[in-house]
Amino acid sequence: MNIQYVYSTLRFILLAGVTLLSVFLCFYLSTLTYPFIIALFLAMIINPFVNFLHHKWKLPRGLSVIISLLLLMSITAGVLVLLIAEIVTGTSYLAKVIPGHLDLFAVYIETFIVTKIMPIYNQLMAAFNTLGTSQQQSIIINIQNIGEQIASSVGQFIKNFLENIPTIVSWLPNAATVFIFSLLATFFISKDWYKFKTALSVFMPQKAKKSGRTIYDELRKALIGFIRAQATLISITTSIVLVGLLILKVDYAITIALIIGIVDLLPYLGTGLIFVPWIIYLSFSGSLPLAIGLGVLYIIVIIQRQIMEPKILSSTIGVDPLATLISLFVGYKLLGFLGLVAGPIALVIIKTLYRAGIYKDAWKFITGK
Repeated sequence: MNIQYVYSTLRFILLAGVTLLSVFLCFYLSTLTYPFIIALFLAMIINPFVNFLHHKWKLPRGLSVIISLLLLMSITAGVLVLLIAEIVTGTSYLAKVIPGHLDLFAVYIETFIVTKIMPIYNQLMAAFNTLGTSQQQSIIINIQNIGEQIASSVGQFIKNFLENIPTIVSWLPNAATVFIFSLLATFFISKDWYKFKTALSVFMPQKAKKSGRTIYDELRKALIGFIRAQATLISITTSIVLVGLLILKVDYAITIALIIGIVDLLPYLGTGLIFVPWIIYLSFSGSLPLAIGLGVLYIIVIIQRQIMEPKILSSTIGVDPLATLISLFVGYKLLGFLGLVAGPIALVIIKTLYRAGIYKDAWKFITGK
């Protein structure tokens, strides 16, 4: 046996073990330190503006960080206030209108049952009475089993929902704590950004510095690009929905479009959570032209999302559209809805490590070169 192959195999096993252990440790530590990871990303985002205030306006760096954080919080709060104000106005209108529509919908359902379902039921009962006793008993047992399964499923859903309410309520204090710690950590990290950078570079060899800089630049560009891509996709969806609703002369089109844009953040389901029940209701309530119009609008939104998402993601995070499409599909198959976000992120990390020369260095280590 060639001793070189043995050494290469041992080096590969060692490298794979260290890599898996590192990934596990990073994942475990991230569950404990995620407020500070959030703070690091926030510091990374505001750092260019902090540098501008510090160098151009000659402000102390601590004051520059405070101004940057206040500006970021003000912009975020302003956008949220505008969105909430518009949504509250629209939902107040919907709260007055929807009960009447629900009553009307109930009348349509009752009419549908009486005119369509009951004749079919009577025919089935007539056919049922012609069957033998054993056949009737078998059908009754099957219907009872189906009813029990439906009742069990509904009961389990309600039970799970009620059990999760305390968890949701308890999440609020935790969210406030995370927000405060992240804000404080962002201030300290951004204030001493270059001190931390210098201290870290002292312990790193030159090769690691170069690779680390490449990884940092690529991930930073990809993070900003990913956020920009999602904002672009949501804006496109909101704009298309708004134009469509205005053409269809739907009341409070702006509010509905904003709500649908926010719901579009949910992977895969997204706008269907609003459009599908709405279209079904309009179909039953007799507003067939509007239901058809909304159906066409929904199809347009789905098609543009499927076409634009790979293209926009590829252009903003700097990867090939086909590779992005593959990452979306593989991510969805492996992780479900979460995979639609994790897939492109994993692709960016793989590409970043390649550009940093990590794979080449790993191969050199395995081959002993």
